[in-house]
Amino acid sequence: MKKIFFVSFILSLLFISCEDVINVDLETASPKLVIDASIDWEKGTAGNEQIIKLSTTSDFYSNAFVSASGATIFITNSSNTIFDFIETVPNSGNYICSNFIPVIDETYILTVTYQGQTYTASEKMIAVPEIIRAEQRIIDEGAGEQIEVEFFFQDNGLEDNNYMFRYIVPGFITPIFEAFDDRFQQGNEMSNFYSDDKLKTGDVINFTLYGISRQNYNYMNILLGITGGGGPFSTPPATLRGNIINQTDEDNFCFGFFRLSEIDRLDYTVQ
Repeated sequence: MKKIFFVSFILSLLFISCEDVINVDLETASPKLVIDASIDWEKGTAGNEQIIKLSTTSDFYSNAFVSASGATIFITNSSNTIFDFIETVPNSGNYICSNFIPVIDETYILTVTYQGQTYTASEKMIAVPEIIRAEQRIIDEGAGEQIEVEFFFQDNGLEDNNYMFRYIVPGFITPIFEAFDDRFQQGNEMSNFYSDDKLKTGDVINFTLYGISRQNYNYMNILLGITGGGGPFSTPPATLRGNIINQTDEDNFCFGFFRLSEIDRLDYTVQ
């Protein structure tokens, strides 16, 4: 069974037989700032190159990406070291830092100033265990055989841990995300799997394991629930606020979450 629910696809099937396309006039709300401040430190790397992406929401009927340029962005650690994020390509909405210093359990503060509004958030850098191995098997759940690939890692039994899983697999335009905790598997070898009847020999599955805070775990669970697992920055059908607060005008909230994760990756080639 695929670990994703095509909610929008299923709904679209209900309207295939309609002959006319009807656009409902919807009240246009003021654009909201979207801050994708995901700091990922891959094991075995320096982690100094990081990116924060800014965009704004658009009309309901528009799929256009609207970048947010001209912002001032920096992250500060507990020693008051400032890491500046610069939009090196004009109008891209991508803000780059080349000298970031990631430290496990360090507390960082994000500051974003955009169009006279200042947004801030505070989070810790969360550790993650190594991916130990991957195993492949053939399963049959009554609808025919399919390939299942399972990824294993060892949970730290001395603390409560929260994880996010990301799969990049053939046939999907966007990654597949899941959030999980060790509540019932404290200190055990843990795993997560992906199965699909369309997987074939030679396909490559990219699996990424993230350490995340409890606050981010709760946020992701809600977000993935309302977007159907299609990614943390798919457009949600409801207003969901993250941990980034507008210090200038609290009512003028933004979307997004400030997260700092150690990560581990494994590319598995289907046998």
